[in-house]
Amino acid sequence: MIEGKVAIVGRPNVGKSTIFNRIIGTRLSIVSDEPGVTRDRLYGRASWLTKEFSIIDTGGVEMADHPFQQQIRAQVEIAVNEADVIVVICDVRTGVTPDDELVARLVQKAHKPVILAVNRVDDTKFKDDIFEFYKLGLGDPIPVSGLHGVGIGDLLDAIIHAFPKKKEEEEIEGEIKFCLIGRPNVGKSSLVNALLQQDRVIVSNIEGTTRDSIDTPFTKDGRNYTVIDTAGLRKRGMIYEAVDKYAALRALSAIDRSDVVLLIIDGGTGIREQDKNIAGYAIDAGKAIIIVVNKWDIVNKDEKTMSQFTKNIRKEFQFIDYAPVVYCSALTKSRISTIYQAIDIAFDNTTKRVATSALNAIMMDAQQLNPAPAFNGDRIKIKYANQVAIKPPTFVLFVNNPIYLHFSYKRYLENRIRESFGFEGTPIKIIPRTSE
Repeated sequence: MIEGKVAIVGRPNVGKSTIFNRIIGTRLSIVSDEPGVTRDRLYGRASWLTKEFSIIDTGGVEMADHPFQQQIRAQVEIAVNEADVIVVICDVRTGVTPDDELVARLVQKAHKPVILAVNRVDDTKFKDDIFEFYKLGLGDPIPVSGLHGVGIGDLLDAIIHAFPKKKEEEEIEGEIKFCLIGRPNVGKSSLVNALLQQDRVIVSNIEGTTRDSIDTPFTKDGRNYTVIDTAGLRKRGMIYEAVDKYAALRALSAIDRSDVVLLIIDGGTGIREQDKNIAGYAIDAGKAIIIVVNKWDIVNKDEKTMSQFTKNIRKEFQFIDYAPVVYCSALTKSRISTIYQAIDIAFDNTTKRVATSALNAIMMDAQQLNPAPAFNGDRIKIKYANQVAIKPPTFVLFVNNPIYLHFSYKRYLENRIRESFGFEGTPIKIIPRTSE
């Protein structure tokens, strides 16, 4: 469960992106010594002390009228407004600057928990210099080094402690929460209306009409659902309108709150590269996913068109070959029932539990039929397997040594599990652990 959102803000070239990468454990954000390299917000997921949270990297705020500064400041303000905790980064080697004071005033207006981290404290000789930063009025400064990882644990402790306590959402037993994601103008809002059989969401031909996430609970055929409509996701860097960045952030929140994600593709324009990028958001969140081809009514087709379109989808979306493909038209409301069928199957599979005895029998058969190849000096030997979680189904394999598991053999084991137990529509996780 996502505990909250963290926004990392500060003036240019204080190491925000380095700290962002350090926290999420990858080099997702561009890092450069040139000020102002990060012009857009980047999103990541991180965990600390069993707590998961979203983290937002932002562009540098400064007083000077540099290119994109107006857009950067607008995006930072949105990130601050959306965040539960704000982390302000300063540079110990330059001391407090007028731009630091500008950032401090900006975050103080939000009236949210603020943590001050002073970066580049790589040497003990700089430790006394952090006291200067008390003048910003942001509380006790935490000395860190994004480059070397010093003090990052203390920073994460402070972040976790600062998260406001959230009220538990009332869960309806058996309720399926699903959201619709996709490029602007693929017909998500029209599809929501078709699913609900009512004009619940504003529909327009103008790209980006939906600016927020809208939750609508309803019952169909005795089953409880909540549909979460989201704004269209644009390619990062194409448009700097603050409202589009706000919509993207809300879309990510909608994915986090969903059990099943519907990736909507425009049947008229076909598959775009951005469709694959958008699918990545759902994959990163470990959500069940369905590919829905909308506007099928406007496609010139014959008896081979659907088969060929599906073949193209399988080629372009090889990383989600388990996702069912559904064709429909929100305008004519044709084949809408097939969406519900796919949602039910995906939800049942992402919440499915497998008997331990059956799972171990499959693992033993898999090893006998296709022994593991030697990798990193030896062969993987699976001694025991157990399912430990759902949403998505997660399996722990107790092995002689996890480093012997080649990715191709891991994929083979996943395929054997799918052949035996289904799991259509949902990712599954396989985690190797050393057997005691």
